[in-house]
Amino acid sequence: MEAVEDVLSDAFPDIDEDLFDYLEGVLDGGKEDFSTCEEVYDAVGEMLLQIAGDTKDEDEIREICARLLHVMKGESDIQNGDSHSAPAKVLNAPVQLKALAAEFENTTDEVQSIWMKQRDSALQVDQKKLEKAEARLKQKQEKREVSGEKVAPVQPVLKAATASQAVSKREARMESKGSNRTQDIRVENFDIAFGDKTLLQGANLTLACGRRYGLVGRNGIGKTTLLRMLSSGQLRIPSHISVLHVEQEVVGDDTTALDSVLSCDEKRQRLLNEEKELTTKVAEKDDPALNERLSQVYAELQHIDADKAPARASVILAGLGFSPAMQQKKTREFSGGWRMRIALARALFTRPDLLLLDEPTNMLDMKAIIWLENYLQDWPTTLLVVSHDRLFLDTVPTDILHFHSQQITGYRGNYENFVKVMTERLKNQQREYEAQQQYKAHVQVFIDRFRFNAKRASLVQSKLKMLEKLPELKPVEKEVAVTLRFPDPEPLFPPILQLDEVSFAYNPGQNVLERVNLSANMQSRICIVGDNGSGKTTLLKILNGELNPTAGVRHVHRNLVIGYFTQHHVDQLELGISSLEFMAKQFPGKQSEYYRQQLGSFGVTGDLALQTIGSLSGGQKSRVAFALMSMLRPHFLILDEPTNHLDIETIEALGYALNRFQGGVVLVSHDERLIQMVCQELWVCSNRTVRSIEGGFAQYRKLIEEELAAQGQ
Repeated sequence: MEAVEDVLSDAFPDIDEDLFDYLEGVLDGGKEDFSTCEEVYDAVGEMLLQIAGDTKDEDEIREICARLLHVMKGESDIQNGDSHSAPAKVLNAPVQLKALAAEFENTTDEVQSIWMKQRDSALQVDQKKLEKAEARLKQKQEKREVSGEKVAPVQPVLKAATASQAVSKREARMESKGSNRTQDIRVENFDIAFGDKTLLQGANLTLACGRRYGLVGRNGIGKTTLLRMLSSGQLRIPSHISVLHVEQEVVGDDTTALDSVLSCDEKRQRLLNEEKELTTKVAEKDDPALNERLSQVYAELQHIDADKAPARASVILAGLGFSPAMQQKKTREFSGGWRMRIALARALFTRPDLLLLDEPTNMLDMKAIIWLENYLQDWPTTLLVVSHDRLFLDTVPTDILHFHSQQITGYRGNYENFVKVMTERLKNQQREYEAQQQYKAHVQVFIDRFRFNAKRASLVQSKLKMLEKLPELKPVEKEVAVTLRFPDPEPLFPPILQLDEVSFAYNPGQNVLERVNLSANMQSRICIVGDNGSGKTTLLKILNGELNPTAGVRHVHRNLVIGYFTQHHVDQLELGISSLEFMAKQFPGKQSEYYRQQLGSFGVTGDLALQTIGSLSGGQKSRVAFALMSMLRPHFLILDEPTNHLDIETIEALGYALNRFQGGVVLVSHDERLIQMVCQELWVCSNRTVRSIEGGFAQYRKLIEEELAAQGQ
């Protein structure tokens, strides 16, 4: 029997994948309620008209709705009263929408390169009509929830960000003539919106060539969106400036990691191919023209240091954690995290005019982070990096860009200097505002007192004019403080959690961990560090009971409840429903106020709790996962890289929350600030063993720096 996806694919062969998933979710979620073609049309008809554009009229869309109704309900379940439920007509040929995009693609050739992410031309859907359809569907779903029926989750519509900016006519003329050769970037008076939400309004951004900028701001404020607007070309910058945004991992294929990095140097690769071709031709016949061109190719290769490229690429890969053997492995053999490292290595090797990095430390272990900090301090071109690692922001940037209140404010110096200067500036701003308010109040008293005094009329008028001419000072907009709170558990008496002579192997005879002896109690604050692949996550899974030791014994209190937060916590969330709905689904039977209270303990309040999880930022999703974990009221928290995607303020709040928590904590993290705030013990995973380090994190960092220095990195 024909399926819903077959009807949609047949009618709209080039439909955007996100819209396709959304339509399929709407139809699947409401199929129990659809009894007439008109109801199907009410739910999705207007959206289908928008997608079809001029290729289909309303009658054709209604025929498609009739086909959809038939495949969902069958002939017997359809009410006869529907005037639009006539048998569906099969189109003579599929409508090709692909040609409509050709004109757009042809006009963007001049700004496209392998370093620019290809931007799909998204179909424009009327937002009001879409909201109307969503509201109707949500009402039907709520009715089914009341009756106890299970409701299939609706896929979220991924809203597109839009940008607009003012462009100087003079700069536009220079750009068109090719006379604008500046390496500085100025984007003036621009706006960025995401759906109905304005992220930036009338903002200005200046990036001076050779400087390194750290972009900071709260979770969900739009930092990643700004990087995407710059890399996609939606914010206009000089066309001769090459831009690279490290956003996606490299595609896994048979190319080795080293060759993948080398191949991104297009000029070198082209010259090497030409050299090979010319050498073959010269060997066959002696042609002066070929010999001359071959000499030119040799000179160009020498000029770009082509022979040194493999060594430079190898150094970068080694710094990011690739051993010589790993550099010769095929990219398809690496996990997603390692392929992201290869993407970062390609960017560092290429050295674009503007390099955009979004949370580069998330994918790295401590050794790779320290290497990257050192490497970027000598970065020759312009760098714009989003990071929530305070030490990284203190080490790498020469300037800080503060994203707040729909504006971007620049500060010279590193993050520590930014905090000092911003704090002092805000104090001065508040003092000036309060002084002006007091002065206005004092003058107003005089005006009110003598307003109807004829002798003082001219003086009153002058005072009024003076008030009108005063500059408009605004009070400091204080950002809402981030607070997190884990519920306190019931007390347990030792022993709580213990590993005795524990070993573990995924494959027989290949131990990941050997003879591990550890003990933790309700007062424990333990941090586990080590290189990627050293067994940290495996150790956490053994502590959590997710993996059983292949040798040795895991002792655990019979009443112990463990809360486990993983690096892939977002995978546990359903993106098509709100966090409030997700909490109710996972822990049914409680009042809505209870779920709101739990979410509120982690900063997910108000309308944020009603937004679909898919529309939340990475840090906001992490907070939802914290709230979900806390519903169990755990005695022990096991956290695997909890700071990924969290902003600096939330990391601070997490540290305070863990210190207040009355249970035990085991933490895997590379965030030095959080480790120093929370941890009292430091365990290091290396060479299949786990050992404690006296001197804490400072001693561990010192050992890494000495190791890198010995390796010449």
